[in-house]
Amino acid sequence: MRLPSRRRAISALAATAVATPLLFTAAAPAQARPTPSSQQHREAERLAKKLVRASSAKGAYRHLQAFQQIADANGGNRAAGTPGHKASTEYVYRLLKKAGYDVSYQDFDFYESKTLREKLTVVSPGQREIKVAAYDFSKSTPEGGLTAPLAAARVDETPGCDLDDYASGSFAGKIALVKRGSCTFKQKEEVAAKAGAVGLILYNHSGTTPVHGSVGGPENAHIPAGGISLADGEALAAAVAKGPVTVALDVRTEALKRQTRNVVAETKGGSADHVVALGSHLDSVPAGPGINDNGSGSAGLLEVALKLGDELRKPGHRPANKVRFAWWSGEELGLLGSEHYVASLDEKQRKKIALYLNFDMIASPNPVEFVYDGDDSDHKGEGPGPQGSAQIERLINGFLDRSRTPHEGTDFDGRSDYGPFIAAGIPAGGTFTGAEGIKTPEQAARFGGTAGAAYDPNYHGAGDTLKNIDLKSFDTNIDVIAHTVGIYAHDLSSLTEPAGH
Repeated sequence: MRLPSRRRAISALAATAVATPLLFTAAAPAQARPTPSSQQHREAERLAKKLVRASSAKGAYRHLQAFQQIADANGGNRAAGTPGHKASTEYVYRLLKKAGYDVSYQDFDFYESKTLREKLTVVSPGQREIKVAAYDFSKSTPEGGLTAPLAAARVDETPGCDLDDYASGSFAGKIALVKRGSCTFKQKEEVAAKAGAVGLILYNHSGTTPVHGSVGGPENAHIPAGGISLADGEALAAAVAKGPVTVALDVRTEALKRQTRNVVAETKGGSADHVVALGSHLDSVPAGPGINDNGSGSAGLLEVALKLGDELRKPGHRPANKVRFAWWSGEELGLLGSEHYVASLDEKQRKKIALYLNFDMIASPNPVEFVYDGDDSDHKGEGPGPQGSAQIERLINGFLDRSRTPHEGTDFDGRSDYGPFIAAGIPAGGTFTGAEGIKTPEQAARFGGTAGAAYDPNYHGAGDTLKNIDLKSFDTNIDVIAHTVGIYAHDLSSLTEPAGH
């Protein structure tokens, strides 16, 4: 799962993408979903029960072991564009092909930002250096840096997000000091440039480390930009309030072209006009092997796909609907793989996808069982998903309720690969067990674990290893994957039922 509002690389959709037959065949006209028979209802329930019984954390653990071994043999990670990620895709591809799926790679290019220089110096009053992190894809300063007066943008609920936050004319030729919050890093940089600033220093809204921003790609860079810590930012703001402050900002970045790939597998049988899509991202961050984020979702999805393959090889077993599994790349760089996939589909092909289920981080060591809030009943964040998302949430909640597993909703905040599907109007849902968020006392009482600690203390770190996962949560969420696959493979009728049904 990627960090909020952070995007370290961009996909080049127009560059050297390899089209595959299974993704790009000519689409037949979209058809209304057929009304399932009572026999299809029974088949759906029967398949769901079989898959839940057959799929387990024990079975999926071997895939986590494989991902750990791959990372250990390739510099400690499985990041997009690296040998570790390539080896991970080959492992998944090989098993799916053997299981009888139509499997393909979808290659695409992306750009990664490399920092060459990052330095910030207070020139006057006094002289001292401040630790700074260059924006990814920042415009570079001249050799030796950019020296200019510092001007602080207004701090309100949306600091630096609008031109109103910059006093008219007071930022021309100056470096803007802006607090993090509300809008994207990219928007803050763009607005500062429009205000006449020649550079941007963004300071964090929490913690003790410099904020690491991004403009999303080299084509979006307007002015040199870097991030500093909350304490350093507040100290600079206090100094500016007392009198003139001059700083020297020296940053240089380089955009490097890379290639990576998604793995997509679908059942040979089932109606191509009614596709049940599921996905998990297979890439890790460079800092670690990514066994929970997101080896867990990838392994769980693979476990269920292989068990479904076993069922479909039996005589007379054919799903009513085509089931398509995907292992995305570049999620940690900004949902690049899923964005590329959805952008590559034409309108008819998108309409054939009945729903999308996402599983990202399903074995956090201090977990909460989160279910995506498809109907926005929690009234938090981004609102409901497309029509059908509420029904997906209800199906998952019903399964967890029957197994007496506590759960709670979580917002569609755009941090994982459901985002591009929702943007395309495709209903979505899924589960996850928490990232860097802090477990509340109420959650600890309900789910166990440690209040006041992160759901995953090893999130995006070297400690995200086999030793730091929760097998009970892993097993629970694999059951969720198995149940939803079994039901939707035969029966999509619940997607059109009234939300309160």
